[in-house]
Formats: sequence, structure tokens, C-alpha cells
Amino acid sequence: MIGHRGQVVGYVRVSATDQNEARQFEALGTVDKMFFEKVSGKNTEDRAQLQEMLTYVHEGDKVRVKSSDRLARSTTDLLALVEQLKAKGVALEFVDNPALNTDTPQGEFMLTVLAAIAQLERKSIRERQAEGIAIAKRNGTYEKATKLGLEQITEARERVEAGVPKALVARDLGVSRQTLYAALNSSGLYAALVGV
Repeated sequence: MIGHRGQVVGYVRVSATDQNEARQFEALGTVDKMFFEKVSGKNTEDRAQLQEMLTYVHEGDKVRVKSSDRLARSTTDLLALVEQLKAKGVALEFVDNPALNTDTPQGEFMLTVLAAIAQLERKSIRERQAEGIAIAKRNGTYEKATKLGLEQITEARERVEAGVPKALVARDLGVSRQTLYAALNSSGLYAALVGV
């Protein structure tokens, strides 16, 4: 397709309930083709416009999104999409975080670091969950167990203080923002946990 080469392809996603897409459209500016959907970002396979965009793009194209969380809800999903686009010779541009753009050496480096961190984080979370469940069972409190352990709360607090958005921290830990806020504020079930 001669006329297709080197297109800038926009992708906008908002959740079905609470977000306004206008800011994303404005942030992306002029693009050759736009894909838009109102759907949860939980499963990339269930997002028809994302799948259509992945089929549409060709070598030399650039996919532009406002931020990484519009494309994927987890680092793992993000990295899988990056690899998929890279295999097609398609660059990825994040308006809000140019340090992750795949057509720069810095972006390649950042994504490599993210991949390593995601792998380590998954392993650490599995270990902490297993330890937490064992302790909760031993204490007879497994039914009422909190979703986050002390180590996870400490890690979450450090990441938030380092400037990582709370929504991203919550996603990476596999909990809702409300659960993360309760843990960070030591409220609800977390009041007793932090008091230990």
C-alpha cells in the first residue's frame, strides 16, 4: 500500500464509565488514522479497536497514545504490545512520557529496564502472597486477609513518593485504587495490619 507508508496512527481508550476522551484526542494532535474505544483496559484481546489498530499498522508507521496506561493496564501487557509493534517495524510514541518512545535509544533502554522490573515484581509478588497466605492461615485470619501485605504497602508507598501514579501502582499490584488508598492511609482492614 504505497499511500499508507509512514502514517501516524492514534489510539484513544477511555473506560466505559468515568473518563472524557476529549483530552486524549487533543493531546494526540493531528494523526492520519484514529482508533477509539470506550472499554476497560483489562484484557487487550477484548479490545476490538486495539486489535484492529494492530492489524492496520505497517512498517514505518508510528502509533501515538497519550500515556502507557491508555494502551495497557499492566507493564506485562505493555511490553507484549511493544514487542508486537516492534516486530512489524512500527514505532510507539507516548505523548505524556516521551522517555518510553520506542524509536529512541533511551526509550529502548527504559522498556528493557521496565521488562526486568516487571519480571522481578511478578516473582516478588508471588513470593509475598505465598508468605502472607501461610501467615494468615497460621493465624486463622486467612478469610479476612487483606489484598496487600506490609512489604507491598511499603513498596507501593515508596513508588508513589517517587512520583509513580497511584493508578499505575494499583494496577501493577493487581488491586483497585480504593484498596491501594486504604492500604496507604492505614484504614479499614489495613488499620489492624499496619498496627501489628
